[in-house]
Amino acid sequence: MALPSLRQLQYLVALHEHQHFGRAAEACNVTQSTLSAGLKELEAVLRMRLVERNRRNVVFTPVGLTVVRRADDLLLRARDLSLVRDGNAATPSGTLRLSLIPTIAPFLLPGILQSVRAAYSDLQLQIHEEMSHEGCAGLSSGTRDCMLLALPFDCGDFEYAPIFDDPIVVAMHRDDPLANLSAVQPDDLPTDRLLLLREGHCLRDHALRACRRSTGAAPGASLPTLIQMVDAAMGVTLLPEMAVDSGLLEGTNVVVRPLSSEDAWRTIAFAWRRNSPRSEAYGAFAAMIEEACRRKKWSGLAASALDDRLAHA
Repeated sequence: MALPSLRQLQYLVALHEHQHFGRAAEACNVTQSTLSAGLKELEAVLRMRLVERNRRNVVFTPVGLTVVRRADDLLLRARDLSLVRDGNAATPSGTLRLSLIPTIAPFLLPGILQSVRAAYSDLQLQIHEEMSHEGCAGLSSGTRDCMLLALPFDCGDFEYAPIFDDPIVVAMHRDDPLANLSAVQPDDLPTDRLLLLREGHCLRDHALRACRRSTGAAPGASLPTLIQMVDAAMGVTLLPEMAVDSGLLEGTNVVVRPLSSEDAWRTIAFAWRRNSPRSEAYGAFAAMIEEACRRKKWSGLAASALDDRLAHA
């Protein structure tokens, strides 16, 4: 009985991801004719039509979509097989593809990269800054090995190691009436001047949860943009404390005050796939990051509290 090859399945998954024969071939480092021939061979082996071919677009048949999902899972398991040799290693080695979200990466990396180089001199660390849903998808598909994200977020059924709690604070112009308060109540926040990040940023959801709102203006694509708007007295915003600690407000007229809300926090956590052959190594890597953060005086989070945080995802 003829069986499809992993290479053929890789071609199919790449075509589904890129929706273009040329880009899929480039991603697989083959010519377009090679990829097309491989897909035809796969259809012949399976005796079913997977892709409708025309000049304008790529359309997968219903059975083709089913095969893509199963091929994705098989390829992930095949990648894990290649890690079995190093599965008992207590420390990371080789290449580690790390995903970080934009509201963590620029503030956390300066404090941990030196520690990473000192602890794992042979490790080839690949940094991927991307939105939470993109990193979680990469973790599921195997294109990312691990991830630093902010909880609560519905990422998936992965292993999570808490790193520290990151309070959410209110940022306003120093002449704003809110600056006269020692702490800001959620009801004190101006509905018409509350500036938040755009949809897709998990910090937007964390901020809305913290101030007990369901909606808010979304003019910002980045935290520096929001800070510049607040500096121009256009409104107030909510920031993670780690961004403030990094010096992001230096040279501005922006000040911060605590937000009096039991939800005014997010949890920075390290995640990886359950039952990965490198689970022990990833756990050691997470512990190293946690220790580096402690040295920066970011407070830790008891591991027993993580289940409660995940329950709110």
